[in-house]
Amino acid sequence: MSKYKVCVYAIALNESKFVDRWVDSMQEADQIYVLDTGSIDDTVEKLQKRGVNVKCQKISPWRFDVARNESLKMIPEDIDICVCVDLDEVFDKGWRTELEKSWTTETTQLSYNYIWSFDENGNPGTTFYIQKIHANKKYEWVNPVHEVLKPLDNVSTKMTVNDTILLKHYPDNNKSRSSYLPLLELSVSENPENDRNVHYLGREYMYYKRWQECINMLHKHLKLKSATWLDERAASMRYIARSYVELDYLEEAIMWYEKAIAEAPYLREAYTELGFLYYNLKEYNKSIYYLEEALKITNKPKTYICESYCYNERIYDILSLDYYFTKNYYRAIDNAQKALIINPQDKRIQNNLEIYKNYGN
Repeated sequence: MSKYKVCVYAIALNESKFVDRWVDSMQEADQIYVLDTGSIDDTVEKLQKRGVNVKCQKISPWRFDVARNESLKMIPEDIDICVCVDLDEVFDKGWRTELEKSWTTETTQLSYNYIWSFDENGNPGTTFYIQKIHANKKYEWVNPVHEVLKPLDNVSTKMTVNDTILLKHYPDNNKSRSSYLPLLELSVSENPENDRNVHYLGREYMYYKRWQECINMLHKHLKLKSATWLDERAASMRYIARSYVELDYLEEAIMWYEKAIAEAPYLREAYTELGFLYYNLKEYNKSIYYLEEALKITNKPKTYICESYCYNERIYDILSLDYYFTKNYYRAIDNAQKALIINPQDKRIQNNLEIYKNYGN
């Protein structure tokens, strides 16, 4: 018999194609609640046919935190544990059992594994911990976008970590994310001292190729007293470096990559990106140095900042080319073989390996 009453809740907009898969994954909950924010497809009908409790409400002006807080209001008082899951996400089976094993009478929030992206071969890409399972009536959502849970007044958070629960993200890549930029700008205008949102806004400017605005915003991030997480600071430095590459200020780019390495020398990302830059500049020995330094780091952190290209075949692929161009064919062969262990279907790497072998004989 279950010790707790558990419910799943979500917000939805035109998610028809995900409904059945999502509901199947959420069946382990006692109840499921969805706030539909204006679907024009048959999302609502499909959810209702599957027994989901659905409420329709348009949020104007749109904010993710307001929508999630409205969905929270749907949850009955007698629910113990609330599980926030979007319709493009699915749990591995058995999540409910693992949740109850981890939850204690003192727990208010649970941290668990989240696969945010997969590579083209279906292997996990960016993986990190998220904390969207929480005690009922103890939290609210804040921030117009990239919203997070904030404990209500007089609530002290007790975080429990579970390494077994796994949530997987399978997004609809055709959906627009155009609302993110204005919402991030709103977030920063509302709270300019929130280092997380300032970092996200700078990153968003980078996605929009607004290079100078990216640089300016991330400089602000780095100057904030609250910006103390080294991983995120190093990421800001890398994004500044990327922007300088695009602006063709290569000396500045290299300087900022080196700053990122100094800030978080235990992360592969800055070594890797600088190694790739030197490869593109045909400075193969420098590329070799930085990529080999990246490979010395064997611990893959579980944070959203961990970039998939640092742990897939790409480092070995570029290294094989570096060694080929420096006439070290044995090392070229070795790295191409390592790349193919990770991605054996890559025809270009296969062809390169044959070329290296011909030179190596």
